[in-house]
Amino acid sequence: IILYSQMFFKCQTLSPQVRQWLVKRNQSTITVEAGTSSTPAATVPSAATNRIVGRWLLGCSGLVVGAVVLGGVTRLTESGLSMVDWHLVREMKPPQTQEEWEAEFFKYKQFPEFKILNHEMTLPEFKFIFYMEWGHRMWGRLVGLAYILPTIYFWRKGYFTRSVKGKVLGLCGFVFFQGLLGWYMVKSGLEEKQDSYDVPRVSQYRLSAHLGSALLLYTASLWMGLTMLLPAHKMVESKRLMQLRRFAKGTGGLVFLTALSGAFVAGLDAGLVYNSFPKMADKWIPDDLLAFSPTLRNFFENPTTVQFDHRILGISSLAAITGLYLFSRRMVLPRRAKIAISLLATMAYTQVALGISTLLLYVPTPLAATHQSGSVALLTFAIWVLAELRRMPK
Repeated sequence: IILYSQMFFKCQTLSPQVRQWLVKRNQSTITVEAGTSSTPAATVPSAATNRIVGRWLLGCSGLVVGAVVLGGVTRLTESGLSMVDWHLVREMKPPQTQEEWEAEFFKYKQFPEFKILNHEMTLPEFKFIFYMEWGHRMWGRLVGLAYILPTIYFWRKGYFTRSVKGKVLGLCGFVFFQGLLGWYMVKSGLEEKQDSYDVPRVSQYRLSAHLGSALLLYTASLWMGLTMLLPAHKMVESKRLMQLRRFAKGTGGLVFLTALSGAFVAGLDAGLVYNSFPKMADKWIPDDLLAFSPTLRNFFENPTTVQFDHRILGISSLAAITGLYLFSRRMVLPRRAKIAISLLATMAYTQVALGISTLLLYVPTPLAATHQSGSVALLTFAIWVLAELRRMPK
């Protein structure tokens, strides 16, 4: 400062031409010094970077939906136990030659599913179920890369705030956990069970944990993406608005729980025990509802109870969403929020119709897969409603 002050006073005693030359010289020096700095300026998170990160998270959530749908089809086609070992890299290349296919088929023959259920299976039939499971596993690896590689890039570019860094690390860790949980689930269906002639299947507990973790990963990614891309609405805080928010949160939780109960239905093939609606074998409450002892086992291991619970949860979700829609109609809400609630209600009735049709038609694979996909769509609209009704950040 002293140096520039001295230069300023000296310049006052010089001619205008000399003063102009000195000013230009000083500006050039400052520009060169700034340009030769070896430390590049870090990118500061902004609205533009938030849009990029938000779109990436929505893309990742879309890939998770693909994994859930493909996993459901793999379960419905009874393909999940066709690959009897797990290798992170080596299994990325499927068998190529006849000898390799024969060796893979021989490994499959050593496990209960072939011995009890598929003992007449041919090699072409085995190839179909193998490729179904292989495709599901490869999709899972694609999901992992879609989370991890952009995370590294965005982190180095400075696109993440401190809070977002922790959340993104949690998502990446959850992806890794999901892969391990998937193999832990498959192992339960490969175990030899002495004195059991039941159809080999994976544990319904591990299946529900695998699906539940995938839905949590999807929900978290979708929520982060939507809140980064959709600005919060400026709404007048009122008692009715607070009630609507609580109502929407409870409804979203009920939708999630209903989707999770579907994993127990799938794991126990409970959709095949009572194929009538609204009654179950001409009764509102079936005789074998609490046939197992202790009573608590029925809610997780009795196919009748599991189907009954799924029916109750589905109807309760429909009633809650209908109530949410009617309650919201009496309020002044932003246009996007009204659209989200209307789509949630429409999807709820569609999903119930799909579920009843799947039950009455004895669980055909295309319809059952559509019903499973519908549960994710319903959860999507529930999360969107919550994003539209969220408070303005302070």
